[in-house]
Amino acid sequence: MAWEIRERGTRYYTRSVRLKGRVTRQYFGCGLAGELAAAEDARRRAERKAATQALRAERGRVEAANRPLVEFLRASDLLLQAALIKAGFYRHNRGEWRKRHERRESGSTGATSPKGR
Repeated sequence: MAWEIRERGTRYYTRSVRLKGRVTRQYFGCGLAGELAAAEDARRRAERKAATQALRAERGRVEAANRPLVEFLRASDLLLQAALIKAGFYRHNRGEWRKRHERRESGSTGATSPKGR
């Protein structure tokens, strides 16, 4: 999408288009066809730019609306982790939460194992 000037000094308009996976150039010339194609491409660029700006503005509004929720979730996760740690849980390899087993003292009770009948 550019005006080009060749060795003869003639200015003409070209547009790059992808067809069947390959980029090809469409030539519109230097006259009215070139001017119309350039104006159409400029209009399309302006529409894309406006759509992109509108999308960015919408994303900004959504992020601003979600910010309190994200902070609340972070705080609740922190409270949950503190409660689990206090209850004797730990994270195995930074993954799932597991309960720590308390070790029995060797001679405290007379319980026998199932194999020792």
